[in-house]
Amino acid sequence: MPYAFESFWMGSLGSFLAGMGTTLGALGIFLLKRPSERAEDGMLSAAAGIMLAATFFSLLLPALAQADEITSQRVLAVCIVAAGVLAGAAGLFLVHRYAPHEHFVMGKEGPADTRLARIWLFVIAITLHNFPEGMAVGVGFAGGDVQNGVSLTIGIGLQNIPEGFAVALSLISVGNSTARAFWVATLTGLVEPVGGVIGAGAVSLAAPLMPVILGMAAGAMLFVISDEIIPETHRRGYENVATFSLIGGFVVMMILDTVFA
Repeated sequence: MPYAFESFWMGSLGSFLAGMGTTLGALGIFLLKRPSERAEDGMLSAAAGIMLAATFFSLLLPALAQADEITSQRVLAVCIVAAGVLAGAAGLFLVHRYAPHEHFVMGKEGPADTRLARIWLFVIAITLHNFPEGMAVGVGFAGGDVQNGVSLTIGIGLQNIPEGFAVALSLISVGNSTARAFWVATLTGLVEPVGGVIGAGAVSLAAPLMPVILGMAAGAMLFVISDEIIPETHRRGYENVATFSLIGGFVVMMILDTVFA
C-alpha cells in the first residue's frame, strides 16, 4: 500500500511537471512583437505542423503499440485505434457545428468571428491531446517502472514547450492580448495533471482505455488541422509560406518526439 501511494503521487507530480512545459513554451510570446498577416499565417501553420507531428508520433504510434500489446491481434488493434480516431473527429465536428461560438467572440462581428472560433477549436484539440499524455505519465509511474515514468515526464514536458508556444501564437494571431494567450496556453497544459491523477489512481482501468483515448485525441487534432487551420492559412495569399511553415513545424516536432520518446 505505501508503494502504491508513493507511485500515485509520483505519477501526479510527474504529469504536473510535464504540463508545465506548456507554460514554459508560452512564455516565448512575451518576446514577440505584433506579427504581420504573413507572419501570422506562417506561425499558425507551424503550430499546425507541430500538432500534426504530435498526432502521429505522440498519439497514434503509442496507441497502436498499446492496442497491439493488449489485444495481441494486429487487425483488432488497428480497428480499435481507428474507431477512436473517427470518434474524436466526429466529436469535434459536432462541437464545431453546434457549439455556441458567439460565447468566444467577445462582442466582435464579421469575418474575425469565424477565425476566432476556429482558433478555439484548435485550443480544444490541443487540450484533448494533453489529457492522454498526462494519463500516460500517471500510468507509467503507477505501473511500477519509475525510470519509465521519469522518461515519459521529461519527453512529454519537452514536447509541450513548442505546443504551448503554438497555442499562444494562435491566440495572438486573432487579436488576443499576450497575457490572455499565455494564460489560456497554460491552462491547456494543466489538463495533463488531471489525466495524470486519473491514470495513476486507476491504472488497471486507464491502461486498457489508453489506445481509444489516444486515438480520439488524434482524430480531434486531424479534424482541426484539415478542416480549419490549413484552409485558414491559405486564404490571404501566403500559401507557400504556410505550406513550408507547416512542414518546418512538423519536422521540429518529429525530432522532439523521436529523440525524447
